[in-house]
Amino acid sequence: MRRLLWLGVGIAVGVITMRKVSQAMRAVAPSSIAGQARESAVGLVGSVRDFITDVRDGMAEREAQIQEAFAQGVTFDELIDDEYESENGAGVRS
Repeated sequence: MRRLLWLGVGIAVGVITMRKVSQAMRAVAPSSIAGQARESAVGLVGSVRDFITDVRDGMAEREAQIQEAFAQGVTFDELIDDEYESENGAGVRS
């Protein structure tokens, strides 16, 4: 009876070990590594696109501010200082 118990335990440990080893082998297979690299590259490209969009939006906003200052006949710094004072009360921007 004890031999059957230990035979069963040995078989169970062997099956569990083989499943873990096969999972680890699939994780380091070239196709799996290529898939992970592809997903990382796609994420990186998306982040770069978001950054470029943010930079373009900031450039457009700044250009609009410069054009507004030019239309008013003041320097850009004067326009920004006036906007800062109107938003934060009278005072000098530091």
